[in-house]
Amino acid sequence: MAFSRSVFEFLGGLLVVLALAGPVGAGVPVGGWELEKDVDMPTYAFAEPSRADVNIDTVVLSCEQGPERHGLQLRIDLSGPGPLAALSAGMPKDDPRVEVAIDGVSHEARLLFADDFIIVADSADGDMPLLSDGLVRALQRGRQLELRFDLLQEQTGQTPAFDGSAVVELQAWRGGPAVATLKRCAGDRGQHLAETPRTR
Repeated sequence: MAFSRSVFEFLGGLLVVLALAGPVGAGVPVGGWELEKDVDMPTYAFAEPSRADVNIDTVVLSCEQGPERHGLQLRIDLSGPGPLAALSAGMPKDDPRVEVAIDGVSHEARLLFADDFIIVADSADGDMPLLSDGLVRALQRGRQLELRFDLLQEQTGQTPAFDGSAVVELQAWRGGPAVATLKRCAGDRGQHLAETPRTR
């Protein structure tokens, strides 16, 4: 059976499209913010790391109320009971530290530990730890968030170094728009504060 020229042209064009698209699934975004569902005004979004070598399950960005202002808070939910820990062996240090890197640009922050989650913050309103406006803008515009952790004790004379990290793809799915939605929540004086789930 002879194929017409138009069929060969169609098949050739299809092969070109597939070649440009790359392997199946290569263009599918991994991770990304997922907004609170089934509400008019979402008060939180969560994301699963695309890769991590610490025991992190999800990262949560939520709308919170301080004594003087609303703001956004970044929270870490762990994958199980116990402290935040690197998967590599070592003795945990008493004063672990964190660095927030967005598209390779570092931002100073600190870790605050609650009973079953951890807060990453670089600002505060009274006793309420929050993210600064500058860090929120970076989260909204950036493509990749990396949380770098220094969790393990160094040997005597050894320079402190990061020994664990978690990466979140910010622009996957609804990256920038998700942060913009939560910023509107934080700017709404009549908003309901986030009731973020302890487990999903």
